[in-house]
This record gives sequence, structure tokens and C-alpha cells, in this order.
Amino acid sequence: MEKSPPMPPTLEDRSQFVKNSVLYKEFLAEREEILKHKWIESEKAGKDIGFEKALLDWIVKHRSSWREKRLKEARAETKAAS
Repeated sequence: MEKSPPMPPTLEDRSQFVKNSVLYKEFLAEREEILKHKWIESEKAGKDIGFEKALLDWIVKHRSSWREKRLKEARAETKAAS
């Protein structure tokens, strides 16, 4: 008896996979930090500084420490769960 080929994943399945991926969650968390930075720096400047300027400024000033903090939090959560 021949097996039929597997059904390709539906758009909903693929969308759910992306939403559940760690990489996507990290992307969203980082984007949220950049948007906060954009708001703060725009308030200081008295005008909208734009996403690109906020992104570059945040990467230079905050990204490495933010990532270290996220990594420490993830390790602590993993340790607490085991």
C-alpha cells in the first residue's frame, strides 16, 4: 500500500510556528526596547527621531547590556525550573 505524500503545513500552522519560536520572541522583545528608546529620545529631542536613528542609537548604547541581562534571566529561569 502506497502512502500519500504528507500534507504541507497550512499558513496557520506556519504562522503559529513562527509565533512560538524563541528567535521571533527575542525579535519582538528587542523591537519593543527600540520603540521605547525611540519614544524617550524623541521626547528629549522635542521631535520624532525616527526608527532608524533610534535603532542605531540603541544598538550602540544599550544592546549588549540588554542581551546580557536577557541571557542571565533565561539562565536563572532554566535553573529554577530544574
